[in-house]
Amino acid sequence: MFRFLLCVSSDRPVERVCYHDCLDFIKKLNQLTGQKFRLPTESEWEYACRGGVNSRSCKYSGSNDPDVVAWYRDNSGSQTHPVATKAPNELGIYDMSGNVWEWCSDWYGYYELTKEHTNPTGPDSGRYGVRRGGAFNNSEWFVRASARGATYRPEPYMFLGFRLAL
Repeated sequence: MFRFLLCVSSDRPVERVCYHDCLDFIKKLNQLTGQKFRLPTESEWEYACRGGVNSRSCKYSGSNDPDVVAWYRDNSGSQTHPVATKAPNELGIYDMSGNVWEWCSDWYGYYELTKEHTNPTGPDSGRYGVRRGGAFNNSEWFVRASARGATYRPEPYMFLGFRLAL
């Protein structure tokens, strides 16, 4: 049995948001800024996570050692941590592995292993949305760059936040 600490702080990742909360926030942010922020597609998320020529084959975002780049079950103390306290990946992006799962804009679907894809967007509809990145309460298996999960979009979940794309 785990005991998780809810840490609300301006330097920690947002969590406990459903997919629609993300869209509402983005809509308001775009109205305020005049920008076109959005959630990344799963493909964009993975590209950013694996980022860079030298780290493309790394198990985690920028390293083969999860302790260097990720907050996960073995090192988190059962809580989120301030963002950008682990090493960034080659593109300078922090926290793509661990801390909290992140929503992607795609519906969840199984990969078609025989097809070549360039920036695929997943199925046109579905029951579940895609989450990527793993969280502080997960084993190192779930904070790998390739790990993904399916989550029911209308429900907010602990350990699930989001990242913006522009």
